[in-house]
Amino acid sequence: MSIRPYRDILRRNSRQIHVGDVAVGGDAPISVQSMTNTLTSDAAATIEQVRALEAAGADIVRVSCPDRESTAALKEIVTASGVPIVADIHFHYKRAIESAEAGAACLRINPGNIGAQERVREVVKAAKDHGCSMRIGVNAGSLERDLLEKYGEPCPEAMVESALNHARSLEDLDFQEFKISCKASDVFLAVAAYMGLAEACDYPLHIGITEAGGLRSGTIKSSIGLGNLLWSGIGDTIRVSLSADPVEEVKAGFDILKSLGLRHRGVNVISCPSCARQQFEVIKTVEVLEQRLAHITTPMTLSVIGCVVNGPGEARETDIGLTGGGNDTHMVYVSGLQDHRLKDADIVDHLVRMVEEKAAQIEAERSEDREATPEPRRAAS
Repeated sequence: MSIRPYRDILRRNSRQIHVGDVAVGGDAPISVQSMTNTLTSDAAATIEQVRALEAAGADIVRVSCPDRESTAALKEIVTASGVPIVADIHFHYKRAIESAEAGAACLRINPGNIGAQERVREVVKAAKDHGCSMRIGVNAGSLERDLLEKYGEPCPEAMVESALNHARSLEDLDFQEFKISCKASDVFLAVAAYMGLAEACDYPLHIGITEAGGLRSGTIKSSIGLGNLLWSGIGDTIRVSLSADPVEEVKAGFDILKSLGLRHRGVNVISCPSCARQQFEVIKTVEVLEQRLAHITTPMTLSVIGCVVNGPGEARETDIGLTGGGNDTHMVYVSGLQDHRLKDADIVDHLVRMVEEKAAQIEAERSEDREATPEPRRAAS
């Protein structure tokens, strides 16, 4: 039996679009999105949250635009943001036009909710005039009545048919700069719908398990659903939908991508659950380390293992490693090799300092490489 290399994720071939200056699809990195939960009409509060999401690493941020007050504030929000802003539109086509005029990089719409094709045409014209892309957002909870009557209930076939119908309505208007999502809160339904959609078209896909729940349960549910899709090569941009601080969505999104080797941002801490063999307080140490290393964006690996059973093996595979030893004295590894010993009291401060110094060294080397080899000029999109 032939077995595919176990780390070989073959991404689905899709066409590429742009959300502002962020490429989505094709060979572009999988982008991480989140959404503000402030009143968009409160520009100051929304800008503050967008900046927090940007600092956490969000590539794209979506804001809801349900009323005229929201789209009126959008121009200020877009101007103050360092990441592309997606305007979330439901029902009223004029909000989409106003959002495009305000500088939104992308419009999230459901063409079926916009109304007559003439209204869709006006939205498409505004998108073309102002350089917006779009996302067709299909949701199991808001499928069209005729599809529910045809299939009897929300199902993968109904969701795929809805998405393709909406895609054709945009294609008929000579507009192809869009991505598609077909979300559900049920993991099985969402995964099956995305797999069907991935086979039926080559548009980039925004994936997510909608209304996944609170921080813990929602992260687990999203990890299962998104992990299945990403491992199958499906997904060009992701959102982890949580009833929690939106910054937690970004963190969870990157953790999912890091666990599959699809994106690398920040310190990947490899640590044991601890047991009677531990030679220092592993759980507390890791908790504090993750807090104090949250500002590091440079991709790095750090292993923190409580004893010598698995510690040396894990340390050989990480940039920096710590293995618990006897007499409150532990071994520190650098690039897989034993480097020096460390006492209990110094663990956290010492490892934080080592990681910061290593990150600074990596960034300095990258800067030198960029100066030596200028990046090619980016083609206009």
